[in-house]
Amino acid sequence: MRDDSAHSGSIQPFTGRDLPWLLAAQAARRTAHPFLIYCPREGAVQRWTYGAFADVVSRLAGGLAALGIGKGEPVLIHMDNCIEFLLAWHACARLGALAVTTSTRSSADELGWMISHSGAATVISEPRFADMVRAAAPHVGRLILTATDAGEAEPRPRADAALAFEAVAAGDGALAPLRPPEPMLANSVQYTSGTTARPKGVVWTHANALWGARACATALQLEPSDIGHTCLPLFHTNALCYSHLATLWAGATLVFQPRFSASRYWSCVADNGCTWGVQIPFIVNVLRDRPVPAHNVHWWGLGAIDPPAFPEPLGIPQMGWYGMTETVGHPIVSNRQLPGRIGSMGTVAPGYEIEVRGDDGKPVPFGQSGMMWIKGVPGVSLFQCYLNNPEATAAAFDADGWFETGDRVTPHADGHIMFDGRARDMLRVGGENVAESEIERVLLATGLAVEAAVVGKRHPMLDEVPVAFVIPTASAGDPREALLTACRERLSAFKVPHDIRLVTELPRVTLGKIDKKQLRYDVPRQHLWHRFEVVN
Repeated sequence: MRDDSAHSGSIQPFTGRDLPWLLAAQAARRTAHPFLIYCPREGAVQRWTYGAFADVVSRLAGGLAALGIGKGEPVLIHMDNCIEFLLAWHACARLGALAVTTSTRSSADELGWMISHSGAATVISEPRFADMVRAAAPHVGRLILTATDAGEAEPRPRADAALAFEAVAAGDGALAPLRPPEPMLANSVQYTSGTTARPKGVVWTHANALWGARACATALQLEPSDIGHTCLPLFHTNALCYSHLATLWAGATLVFQPRFSASRYWSCVADNGCTWGVQIPFIVNVLRDRPVPAHNVHWWGLGAIDPPAFPEPLGIPQMGWYGMTETVGHPIVSNRQLPGRIGSMGTVAPGYEIEVRGDDGKPVPFGQSGMMWIKGVPGVSLFQCYLNNPEATAAAFDADGWFETGDRVTPHADGHIMFDGRARDMLRVGGENVAESEIERVLLATGLAVEAAVVGKRHPMLDEVPVAFVIPTASAGDPREALLTACRERLSAFKVPHDIRLVTELPRVTLGKIDKKQLRYDVPRQHLWHRFEVVN
């Protein structure tokens, strides 16, 4: 029984609760109800009830505790979508450890930096990433590997000295120490590209996770009978919060796949009776050219969409919203039961305030575009901080506690908000955020470029692709292939420039700053000689 004698102090929305509380509550209440249905590329569909999932989380937490992992210790999870990903994430929460999730599209250089920056001495991953982890971070003390790669059926040999995930998951749950709920305890880290040359680690607390779960489930109007679907990566907020945590709060069911597959998408969705799902424009574009079977999908979450291009994708009603890792849930969201403005992201959600400011820092009139600022509660409705980066955390907020999103929007008198574009030097490549400066850093580090500027080019499938303008050094000759090779070695594949344009000078604005607006105007007039291919 809890001790109620201590002074309560300030009572927050999730006082006395944390993420393990939510899982335990649903496991007790919905023990035999399907929680997760995993459709791998190979082998049988995996079905997990709430009770079975919570039991293995407890045993995995005990196994990790036996290895010496405890409260506050960072554990890096480097995996594609699989049951083991979610088991590991929740086991860390059970221990009070810090679950650090990283993109499996990361290069060895990127992964090594994130392991070092987070301070993780334990990595949980798949056999196919073992060599990269060891090469990127030879100091890692514990490498825990699953028996198979995500979505595959055949076991693969494990690297020497690696621990077997299934052995750790067979631990004694009693070894996981009981601890009182600490809603403001750091729970997880997601690395997200910003305007800096290295990604920032966005820290969520347990209260953040509960806020995202409750806010998303409420906004999506989920019922326990709902069956959601996602094939977006769990190492991003979209799948982790909008789909997984929202499902957990509602006591509903989530169907998920290792990643998007055009040939397997509809069979997974239709066969499992999915009622809703979350999409990105890239997936919708691919699915447009394929037959649509009979299904039970009532709506899709698709964010802010250009209405002429996406009236109702494939005849499925859409739900608009806006969110980012730092905002946890949706500060702007539509109501799928009520009429709204076509193309709108929605209206301001409860728990948030929004200001749209002009270049003078003052609120703009309705109907005019400006920079969007958001106010919430850090550690609850907004992220807690950037990991090991107090300067970036301080710079993200103004003196009154407003968070700068870096996005331009237009507010309307009826409360609806339209998305205008990103104000920062950011690209959106197939659903992934890419900092232009991150690519520029790699190009300049080769010694083959005097200057480099990266901008985006519109792409029919990926939204944008990166294009680089480079002033080569005098001795470099034609360095394009060498520059591309360097990018392929040090960057995720989606960050590699689709075109490198050699120039003798770059356009400038005041104080000699590169005029990227002019470069973006020039991009459509350049030949793209590095092709992108869609692979089934």
